[in-house]
Amino acid sequence: MKTSSKNQYAYVNNILIAVVSSIFGYNLYQAIVHPENSNIAISLILVVLTSVMVRKYGYQPVKEEKKDI
Repeated sequence: MKTSSKNQYAYVNNILIAVVSSIFGYNLYQAIVHPENSNIAISLILVVLTSVMVRKYGYQPVKEEKKDI
């Protein structure tokens, strides 16, 4: 977990992925069980936006500064 503690976006991205996954799962369930009430297109847009945000901010390496003793 060293990487996630150094990366300021890692914690937020994990929360964002969990929220979007639960919303997408619920809307996928609605699309299968009650197709007239589903908002699957909005969920797919949300999944794509989340993927873009995680790729943009989630995988940037953090540079560590070495201190001379």
